[in-house]
Amino acid sequence: MANVPEASTCLINGKEFMVHPGLPELWVTGVMVVMGFLVLRALLFRFSPTPPSPGLILERLPGIGSLVRLLSRSPWPMTLIRIVVAALFLLVIAAGLWGTPLPYRNLATTLTWTLWWTWVIISVFFLGSAWCSVCPWDTLAGWLVRHRLWHRPEEEMGLGLKLPPRWRRTWPALGMFIGLTWLELGVGITLSPRWTALLALGMIVLAVIFMALFERKGFCRHVCPVGRTIGFYAQLSPVSLRPMEESRCLSCQTLECYHGSKEIEPCPTHLTMGRFSQNTYCLSCGACVLSCPHGNVSWRLRPMATEASSQARPHWDEAWFMIILLALTSFHGVTMLPAWEHGILWLAPKLGDSATLLRSFSVGLVLMILTTAGVYTVAVETSRRLMGITLGFKRWFALLSFATLPVAFAYHIAHNLGHLVRESSGSWEVWFNPMGIGTLPRSKSETSLRMFDTLLPLDLLHGLQAGVMVWGFWLGMHILQQRTWYHAQTAQGQTNMVRLSPMIVFLVLMTGCNLWLLNQEMIVRF
Repeated sequence: MANVPEASTCLINGKEFMVHPGLPELWVTGVMVVMGFLVLRALLFRFSPTPPSPGLILERLPGIGSLVRLLSRSPWPMTLIRIVVAALFLLVIAAGLWGTPLPYRNLATTLTWTLWWTWVIISVFFLGSAWCSVCPWDTLAGWLVRHRLWHRPEEEMGLGLKLPPRWRRTWPALGMFIGLTWLELGVGITLSPRWTALLALGMIVLAVIFMALFERKGFCRHVCPVGRTIGFYAQLSPVSLRPMEESRCLSCQTLECYHGSKEIEPCPTHLTMGRFSQNTYCLSCGACVLSCPHGNVSWRLRPMATEASSQARPHWDEAWFMIILLALTSFHGVTMLPAWEHGILWLAPKLGDSATLLRSFSVGLVLMILTTAGVYTVAVETSRRLMGITLGFKRWFALLSFATLPVAFAYHIAHNLGHLVRESSGSWEVWFNPMGIGTLPRSKSETSLRMFDTLLPLDLLHGLQAGVMVWGFWLGMHILQQRTWYHAQTAQGQTNMVRLSPMIVFLVLMTGCNLWLLNQEMIVRF
């Protein structure tokens, strides 16, 4: 062990914390140079909008087509996957309730906060909202309420009430998302296997209550913070469920995709295949594929951000979810900085805070949301006035919010990728001892060894992080141009992006702040 390199440490309030290094300045500089080039190109060159592309039908592609048909044309493959995921989820709950309290020795915390959440976010990049199709919260709630693995019950199980009008938006999910962030970062449930398990149980209880009281899956569409985060990010995904021939859907009179069939349940989120144009509320459950009598529904491969660029409709509540998603994604990075710990320790006496520092944390959380939303609001209104358009503020606010989505998504991936690569070393041990029976706390040398025994070479990690950040900014600029092309036209037919410079500055600021966060040393969670 003498040759093991020592991890960096920092001293906070007399306690020593280990930190891992950030993205090297050379990579940060490279990203900033590319960002500058993209801004100049947007300001100096004419932009031509890209027409939506129908994409490729995956079932018809060689090789992968067979796999797609296997997974989507029979309910049993996905049912078996759901059983496996649900069993693993129950193991997580058992480990959290009865296993060791050491978070890095317990499957509940290791799997949930280091492995699962990172892979779920990365999976959206390739598979859209596929996680929702195997979500254990919904799976277990469905089995408990409907007593079926997949077959549609002959009678409606539950009261089948309609959701109150006030809940038929994303506001409940937004409130849950903010609350979950408060629990995760403020209360610190990521460090407690027991509280992680109790949170998981609480989500099952909520899913069961909503399924027992209300029709279809109101919890998934309007309340679940994970599902709504995935749903918004899925607007950027190259994969979606769509008709193979749109004309056949438009002429369909029976609408099995919406109403279901004798054996297959209706769309859980009230979508009609021929009439919806965004992945936000699609759970990828495949019910529409199985119920369509014409076999006209399949997975499509299409250009990235097709929906965010042009197809998704702007709504006030959804815009606020995207803006606060951007704020809280960055906030996760802020709370792992040594400077953050010093800051709330300085603030706590002024607020009369307790030892838990929850009041100080809550103030920082609110300030992050208000600052991000405030700067965005100023950028939106300033650009609206510069362009002299008659579009109302709320509509313009919602329209421009799509440009922030890839900026949040890119940092979300880059930040979580850093934790996954640096903190998952040796995590395979918890699979053989999920409850951590007989394990001891890690020594400093063991923690140091694990930090340097990374899942990927650091140069590859840094390249991936920098590449994702460039991709996010480029896509944000593209969506901004695509969404505002009609309003930015001059009398000569030229695109005047200078009038949109306040929004460009906002995208630069947010991406720059996230780059700065990636560059900083961050406290190791476990």
